[in-house]
Amino acid sequence: MGEEAEARGPMDSPLPTGDHTVSDHEVAEEKRGPGKLLSLPSYLPRPEAPPGLTPAASAGSDEAQQIERSFSDSASAIDVSALGKYLRDRGSSFSSAIVKRISSLRESDPHAAVPPEVTEFHLSGLKVIVRQKEEEQKMNGHDQLDLKGRISFFSRSNCRDCGAVRSFFRERGMPYVEINVDVFPEREKELIQRTGSAAVPMIFLNEKLLGGLVAMNSLRNSGEFERRVLEMAGGRCPETAPRAPVYGLDDEDGGGSVDSMVGIVRVLRQRVPIRDRITRMKIAKNCFSGSEMVEAIIHHLDCGRKRAVEVGRELAKKHFIHHVFRENDFEDGNHQFYRFLEHDPIIPKCFNFRGSTNDDEPKPASVVGQRLTKLMFAILEAYASDDRHQLDYTRIGASEEFRRYVNLVQDLQRVDIFTLSADERMAFFLNLYNAMVIHAVIKIGPPGLIDRRAFFSEFHYIIGGYPYSPSSIKNGILRSNRRQPYSLAKPFGTGDKRLELAPPNVNPLIHFGLCDATRSSPAVKFFSAQGVEAELRYAAREFFLGDGVDVDLEKRTVYLTRIIKWYSADFGQDKDILKWILNYLDANKAGLLTHLLNDGGPVSIVYQNFDWSLNSSLSPTKKVFPYK
Repeated sequence: MGEEAEARGPMDSPLPTGDHTVSDHEVAEEKRGPGKLLSLPSYLPRPEAPPGLTPAASAGSDEAQQIERSFSDSASAIDVSALGKYLRDRGSSFSSAIVKRISSLRESDPHAAVPPEVTEFHLSGLKVIVRQKEEEQKMNGHDQLDLKGRISFFSRSNCRDCGAVRSFFRERGMPYVEINVDVFPEREKELIQRTGSAAVPMIFLNEKLLGGLVAMNSLRNSGEFERRVLEMAGGRCPETAPRAPVYGLDDEDGGGSVDSMVGIVRVLRQRVPIRDRITRMKIAKNCFSGSEMVEAIIHHLDCGRKRAVEVGRELAKKHFIHHVFRENDFEDGNHQFYRFLEHDPIIPKCFNFRGSTNDDEPKPASVVGQRLTKLMFAILEAYASDDRHQLDYTRIGASEEFRRYVNLVQDLQRVDIFTLSADERMAFFLNLYNAMVIHAVIKIGPPGLIDRRAFFSEFHYIIGGYPYSPSSIKNGILRSNRRQPYSLAKPFGTGDKRLELAPPNVNPLIHFGLCDATRSSPAVKFFSAQGVEAELRYAAREFFLGDGVDVDLEKRTVYLTRIIKWYSADFGQDKDILKWILNYLDANKAGLLTHLLNDGGPVSIVYQNFDWSLNSSLSPTKKVFPYK
């Protein structure tokens, strides 16, 4: 059984031990006038002063030495690190004296004034309280309640108040059931029926409504929270309480309606002659000519040729078919070849394709993007560390949130992302990149030293009829079709329709919004279309507050993340990079860097080593209870 001592009172108060009596010499020391340093009592340990702070005392001398002070304005007059070490040593010595005193009291004679089991005693100017560890844990509310019932609360993704409730339960070690209405939209009706509104968070103890964050904080501050929990959730949970979500069994938010063109497509898949063709000295697999498609449409719809061509173009627009070289939408003729989306050789390799295309009416890209973001926020809140630098990939892969995400990304197959605004595209592709990397780690494992390039270039989604990998999203879209490091080819060739999605200029802030699932990457983040620029600036500041940059004034050296070296084409020349970074540094680092840039001297840039190990939390420090 451990003990802890809580000391209250001035740290410099004298601490007598045993039968110690104050000597005349010590009385004289206390009567010294101002400007004199008092010597430490003889019964306390005497730490050695750090070099440069005080002159060395002669052996056996009890007189205090006067601290030498320099009247120079030079910052080197006092060694700050030595001063810190001196204070730490002095504090440690004082703590050792207190422990020694407690031990001597506990081991004292049973007939002494102080009993062996000391819980509180007073010294001159000092009060010491000894508590058993169990008692201290109960006083701090960290003992785990023996509940037979259930604590549950309704929440939404990326909600600050919901995060406060979640953190409170985690810190107390209290198991809970979280019902996120962004993950389970069908549960929002239940929330409204039980509470009369859609406001979150709403906490339930068994079937009884406790209230929201304000109610929880009021009970916590009054010390009544544990009593109320035991009172309302001490018994077994009845069936009338909010039920815990069940993996894979909850009804998902209404499925999409079947596309109006599906009937025609199913007939054409059977009637159009599909075979390999030779065109431009290449073999095009599983394709048909434009004229063959037109003839099949005329025969099925009993319409004219002009109408049949219009139907073919509509099928291409909805990404049921596409040109084998993706050069045009649809044309009538014997020398233009097309194929159905599912017959493209790369499509079966895409990880959001399950044997056949999604034949539902395509949903608006903005709706799919928002739903994707809410699911990924929920995943981070449940299975990531507080700073979002570590993820529990094993639990993510087994979660209901991830199962729904995998189902959702099938809606990307024929979505029209060209309708998105510039900010919506930026947020859409930033979020999709981070989500795809998480999916890739779970599905195929983390990238190794050798297959790292393949990890980012061969994991594909089919999006709006086109294949995208994390590499093509990063370098082809977000970096406006620039070569990735150590590569000679651009992601997209001339005439590739995907180039229309790339912004005209590269925003270097994107590099602080993308996480490569490594320990040296920025934290995992997801962005909103309304505030993506401001959120990227915040991400950059957060990254540079950490280990992204360091300034050594003495060596006139700036240590930068290797990300800036790899993508120097996006950041500019060395001096431009340092000036740009100034906008995202804290006051201390910004002041040091400004001094180096303005004094006319040379400044060296050293790029830090990059830690490629997986950002996985194999041993989480906090226990999470997303479901019970």
